[in-house]
This record gives sequence, structure tokens and C-alpha cells, in this order.
Amino acid sequence: MRTNGNNSITEQPVIGVTMGDPAGIGPEIIVKALADPAIRRAAKFVVFGMNEQLCYAADAAEIEPFWGRHQHEKISREYPFKVVVADYDEYSVPSWVKGPSKLAGEASTRFCLDAIDAARDGIIDAVVTAPISKKSWKLAGEDWPGHTEMLAERCKSPRKVMMFIAGPLKVALATIHEALFDVRNKFTIGCVFEPIDLLNDALKQYFDIENPRIGVAALNPHAGEDGQFGDEEQRIISPAMLLAQEHGINCLGPFSADTLFWRAMQGEFDGVVAMYHDQGMIPVKLLDFEGAVNVTIGIPIIRTSPAHGTAFDITGRNLANPASMKAAITTAIQMAKTKKNLECRIEN
Repeated sequence: MRTNGNNSITEQPVIGVTMGDPAGIGPEIIVKALADPAIRRAAKFVVFGMNEQLCYAADAAEIEPFWGRHQHEKISREYPFKVVVADYDEYSVPSWVKGPSKLAGEASTRFCLDAIDAARDGIIDAVVTAPISKKSWKLAGEDWPGHTEMLAERCKSPRKVMMFIAGPLKVALATIHEALFDVRNKFTIGCVFEPIDLLNDALKQYFDIENPRIGVAALNPHAGEDGQFGDEEQRIISPAMLLAQEHGINCLGPFSADTLFWRAMQGEFDGVVAMYHDQGMIPVKLLDFEGAVNVTIGIPIIRTSPAHGTAFDITGRNLANPASMKAAITTAIQMAKTKKNLECRIEN
């Protein structure tokens, strides 16, 4: 099969999809997402995972397997299939395992590391990661608390930021998995400047926004009311914004978070920087709970993922909703195409 024009199979992006924890819902949401003909028409796919687990998921969902299979040792960009499973058949996670395990941690780590290396080598154009279990990774002896830290270390990237997409809303986080009362101790000008800077670059490079407008959230209620409810806006956020503006970044704020996200949804801003995890995640999940996408920015490769976890409690029951995985895949495809088009324009 070959399509015409710029959508020929040979010109389509190649998207790597890691299976995540084999005992979670990763296999199910991958099978359901890639079973969509519209998604398969848009790209080629290499699934880093276990063919056996994917076949179990397809059988439970009454989906006829639509992929080819190849050993993972020789990952290629030129597979003669629209979807191929790079099979890690040396691993076997019993179907009755419905929770974290050392074996699942070892397998899901391997899927991720190999996909990252394939992206760095240009074999694939983006990585979409199904959910992993942090406990499984810990049982396997890994120190990374999650994908973001693994990606940054493997890519040798000193800077990285989590960004979330929900419909038109794009939110970058200044602090991530910190206890709320600990945020103050790690809240610096640098940790606010970094997401402003990286979000600005990502909006240009991956979303083709020439001069992004970035709204910056305050930390305190009413943006501190001139220091009455905290002075972080004056001591930290405003200086970080000034630094960004001196670098030519169009950022405004700090604005009270209770109005900023609404203003962004009205089109006033192309992206928002939130100061702590739930400040950004509540509007994202409220706006599009089932279709939100996590994007890692600041690293040299494209990486997206569903904005949910392994859902061990529903594994094997054909209940998992693939909406977020579909959104993560389509976002990765769009980002890869935009990046390539911009590179072609620069070359010409």
C-alpha cells in the first residue's frame, strides 16, 4: 500500500510506542489506539514491547492482530509493515500478575531505553510511552522516579520540563513532584525561568507559533496582593519573567491562577506556566480528563504519553479507554511533522 503526495508511506513519520508496564493497561490502550485506521494512515509505528501481551489484549478486545513482528535486537526504520512489534520475547509476565513486579520493571525499562536510543539515532521520529509503574522500576533496581528523569539522563539533557496538553490548553510546570509545603524551599528564579524558556522553544519548534504568548501563573492567591499573601511573585517570579523578556520571550504575568487558565482558553495566551503540579494539572484534567497528553520538553527528541497511570485494577478486563493514548500518538505525529517542515523551510 502506498499513498500519494506528501503522505507516501516512505515520507510518513515513524513513531515508536513503548508498551509500559506489561501488567498494566499499556498493551490494551496501544492495541485499541492503533486499531483505528485513521491513526494507522498517518504514520508508521514500531511498538517496543511483548507480542504475547499485545495478543492477549487484542483477543480480549476482539481485535484481529494487525501488526507484524520482528526481534527487537535489529530495530529498523524500513520494516515492510505499517505497524511492527519489536518483540522482547525473552521476557514473560504471567497474565495473572496485576500489579508491580521486578520483571515488569526490568522489561518496561528496556522498552524505554531502546526507544530513546532509536529516537536519538534517527530510526524513529518520536517516542510515545505507555504508563509505567514507578514501584516496578524500583523493584527492578532503577533510580529514576519516572520517564522524565530517564529521558533527561539518557539524552544528556541538563534541562527538562513537563508540559501537558488538553485541547487548546498547553501548560508547563515549574515544579513537578514536590510536596506542596516543600515547594517554597525549591522555588528559585531558575526553576521559573526554565519552563518559560523551554515552553517558548517548544511552541515555536513543534507547534509552529512564531511569537508565542506565554501567561505566567502566580504562586499565591490574588498574585500575592503586593506582598500581603506572600512575596514570591516579587522576589522570584517577576525577576524570572524579566530574564525571559530580556531573551526576547513574550511572557506576561504573574497572573492569579484562578483567572489565567480561563484567559488562556479564550485565546489570550498560547501557553501557560504553572508554579506547582496541581495548579497546572487540575485545569488540564478538568478540561480533558480522558484525552490529556504529557509532553517532555527540553530534550532533543519528541516524547509524548497519556496523562494517566497503569490502572492495574482494570488490566485484562477490556475496560481501558484509549483516548489519551490516541491523543498522545496524534500529538507526536503532529510534532514530528511540524519539526520536519520547519527544518525544510530553514534549509530552503
